[in-house]
Amino acid sequence: MRNVVFVVPYAMESTLRFVRAAAGLEGVRLAIVSQEAPTSLPADLVEKLGAHVRCGNALDAEQLEKAVREAGKQMGGEVEALIGILEPLQEALARVRERLSIRGMDCQEAEHFRDKNIMKDVLRANDVPCARHGLARTKEEARAFCKESGFPVVAKPPAGAGARNTMRLETPQDLEGYLRSLPPSPAAPLLLEEFIRGVEHSFDSVSVAGQHVFHSISRYSPTPLEVMQSPWIQWCVLIPRDTAGPEYDDIRAAGNKALDCLGMVTGMTHMEWFRREDGSLAISEVASRPPGAQFTSLISFAHDKDFYKVWAEVSIFEKFEAPERPYACGAAYLRAQGDGLISQIDGIEEAQRELGDLVVDAKLPRVGQAPASSYEGEGYVILRHPETSVVQAGLEQILETIRIRLA
Repeated sequence: MRNVVFVVPYAMESTLRFVRAAAGLEGVRLAIVSQEAPTSLPADLVEKLGAHVRCGNALDAEQLEKAVREAGKQMGGEVEALIGILEPLQEALARVRERLSIRGMDCQEAEHFRDKNIMKDVLRANDVPCARHGLARTKEEARAFCKESGFPVVAKPPAGAGARNTMRLETPQDLEGYLRSLPPSPAAPLLLEEFIRGVEHSFDSVSVAGQHVFHSISRYSPTPLEVMQSPWIQWCVLIPRDTAGPEYDDIRAAGNKALDCLGMVTGMTHMEWFRREDGSLAISEVASRPPGAQFTSLISFAHDKDFYKVWAEVSIFEKFEAPERPYACGAAYLRAQGDGLISQIDGIEEAQRELGDLVVDAKLPRVGQAPASSYEGEGYVILRHPETSVVQAGLEQILETIRIRLA
């Protein structure tokens, strides 16, 4: 049996899908390190655990190391794999792996993925196309970058995730407002990037022992940044059935080169990239974790293969078999309009009647529910079909038909 510690600060639904996949693997004795009590976990999952250890702050490497050592003691042996899916955890996980000689991503590799300024420095030094960027530790440095780059620019924390505190700044006045609300400092610098006009995509990958053995390309409509800045916008993600054509040759080459120079060895990654209006590409950022926002489910449905289990097998056993892709797949994210709580949901019956055979998964909002704070919205509908055009038309119909209103 392999002793595995899964760091789960909080028992979020999205995280528990990965935990269940790891707990269900043969040959795995699983422990959880959490900031919550075991009662926060489903009872059937607790029964499968070899240990549960509480940690005051799982992002603190000192506290995490003590918790991992305790988990090893409770399981009766050395910890052979230390895993977690949350992006803010990756540097702490790497530090503990190095201290306890656990195989996996090390500190330098984790820093390359976590610190977006260092990441872009590494990409640019290796001639990987990416957005022009600058790190501002003072307001003066921020103003100087914007003057040189020109507006619009994108402002974000260097170690941000999920578009949090990420803003498109159109004018010097926008910049000054951002600097007042989030003033940069040497301890908390600000990352500024050129704003790229074009279509945003993802390049989600699996790597084993330094070989990049799988990728999935998706297309966003519109971009998450536009969604965050316009609450009324509905959005969707499409995974075409076939992305083997020459139109994707450049991102396959650039994507794999980016993973090489950032130091990706084993695991799943989520890369965001743009196709500019002139046809060139630019990589925005790469995360050394499986994709969120239902992307792992989308990839699973498109390939008829459980990629939650794939991630667990890759992370723990470095085992992977590349699947065929028999389907196109897409998600429409349902976002409420107005202010207050959800008061009305229109168009569900019509969408179900028209698209019922295409729907493979859905999470529908409830009347009385508070609106979400992220770009994922209040719910989603996932469609699947062998023909990409059918899925794309279905997603457009959902966005035109379903309306969620707040009052």
